[in-house]
Amino acid sequence: MLGLSGMAVYLPSYRVQLRHWCDWTGNSWDKTRAVVGSGFRMRGADENAYTMAATAVLRLIDRYDIDPGQIGFLGLGTESSTDNSAGAVIVRGMLDHALVGRGLAPISRACEVPEFKHACLGGFYAMKAAARYLATDGADRLAIVVCSDVAEYERFSSGEPTQGAGAVAMLLEPRARLLEIELGLSGSSSAYRGLDFRKPLSRFMGQTGSDFLQPRDFPIFNGKYSTTCYLDAVLSAFRDFYLRLDAAPSAFFDEVAMTFLHRPYQRMAESGLAFAYLLGLALGADDDRARLGALAARVDVSLDALIEELTGARDLQQLVDEGNVSTDLFPLTSAVARGFRESPEFAAITTSFGTERMQDVGNLYTAALPAWMAAALDEAAGTDYDLAGRRVLSVGYGSGDAAEVMVMRGAPDWRDAARRIEFAAALHHVRDLDAEAYGALHEGRLCGPRVAQPGVFYIDSVGDGAAEFDDRGIEYYRLQT
Repeated sequence: MLGLSGMAVYLPSYRVQLRHWCDWTGNSWDKTRAVVGSGFRMRGADENAYTMAATAVLRLIDRYDIDPGQIGFLGLGTESSTDNSAGAVIVRGMLDHALVGRGLAPISRACEVPEFKHACLGGFYAMKAAARYLATDGADRLAIVVCSDVAEYERFSSGEPTQGAGAVAMLLEPRARLLEIELGLSGSSSAYRGLDFRKPLSRFMGQTGSDFLQPRDFPIFNGKYSTTCYLDAVLSAFRDFYLRLDAAPSAFFDEVAMTFLHRPYQRMAESGLAFAYLLGLALGADDDRARLGALAARVDVSLDALIEELTGARDLQQLVDEGNVSTDLFPLTSAVARGFRESPEFAAITTSFGTERMQDVGNLYTAALPAWMAAALDEAAGTDYDLAGRRVLSVGYGSGDAAEVMVMRGAPDWRDAARRIEFAAALHHVRDLDAEAYGALHEGRLCGPRVAQPGVFYIDSVGDGAAEFDDRGIEYYRLQT
């Protein structure tokens, strides 16, 4: 069965430890650690979504002995691209140059190079497109999807501790060696949410140039409303997904081995999973509703009111029109979910593998979900855990908003493929920033001498139009040897 056969990760060297950030900003370390994590990565002033993506793909090619001539699909999922014309072909250009420099053939000329954009869901959409490609006209080829993003927020905003940067590349094959994708079992949701997390181009007007002309991509967001949009989209996608099941939702969760949700920060993923499970109980038979009633009774919530809140229609755009974006549309579900998250039942459907590692990474936007999967599979491969034939649930989300549910199964030889991920190695190259260096890098300035890792792509220079041809703003790249 088609699906994932390999994964590779790139994380930039610069790290902010959140306990230090709390000292600089006066925030609570205990609260930040519980809700967000322990740290986040930052791209260097000479790095961007394209360089990180190319680095991750080159690692993927090396670790899984990929023949570049067999690659027929190279999809880039990102919301941090800086060219409004070209997309994944920029990544291909760097890779071809590196491969030819090694005396190897470049990627097949007969290769699709699309870019997918929908906030943090772009990479998930790219995965579905790659799977559909392999199921049809690409059945004799290989597909690579790379998710690469820069998550950055304005200083002293509520989003500042949830920053991050990195890339994850994934190999998809007609015969999966890591995770087999059940294409017929999925769930989708989308709806326009107005001023949910957005990135209008007007934000760049008047920005002063950074050292390598990279714009600071600080989003427009409204925290409470964006959280509501996330939870509503997850519930909607699961409603669609549950209709495709041939068993009760609770029975599906009983057999799931691993669960992964998009995680802009730790608590958000936990809430989304809890909401999805409670919805499954609400849509189930009498015994499931009885279980839901017991959970509701623990926090003195009416079962009928809870079911109405979980399954009822909501108009989030109306909140914008009325100026009530801070309204809590899920007070009852949130109360029940808080208690449920502390229960053995919730622990049974959560995945501990990779969680601690992800706390030190931060929000990677499109790469957040596959990074967690890579961290978990890499860690599980080093234990006696058996994933072969067992189901894996993954849930992607993109602000604005849209959500996707995808189900996979562990391939028979998953452990061999997982051991090549080497997620722990991606964490090793670290330069911890002090307050001054963090401030400089946040403004796009070099914070001391350029840090260069072998095998990593960097921006070498940016065209200024002074040559005999027009190259204004065009980036030139180098691979550190």
